[in-house]
Amino acid sequence: MTNMRTLSVKIETLEDTLAAAASSWKHAATDGEVADGQTLSFDTWDAMHRTLAPKRLEIIKAMAGQGPLSVRDVARRVGRDVKNVHADLDLLAKSGVIDRTPDGFVFPFDRIHVEFDIGAAA
Repeated sequence: MTNMRTLSVKIETLEDTLAAAASSWKHAATDGEVADGQTLSFDTWDAMHRTLAPKRLEIIKAMAGQGPLSVRDVARRVGRDVKNVHADLDLLAKSGVIDRTPDGFVFPFDRIHVEFDIGAAA
């Protein structure tokens, strides 16, 4: 069985994000091992939902495991207008969800794991 590369998505404070990064850095320096994945953090549910809106998640799903794809390829796969897909790909790339390469856009993970807590209103 091959290792699946996972993008972990979390809602956490900047302080929590920095503490987790420092811990990972220390672990890698001590053990020489780096986790097979990446974490993308948002400070609020709204920020996460704006970036990972349903149509953008559809794009990510269509891109998973496909290697670099052109904007037209992605638009064809999701059945949407090229201009709108291009805007979504640009936002996803700027957010760190996908990568822009000389050959197109690529989602370099096999899956997304979303982790968040919902608490009582203050």
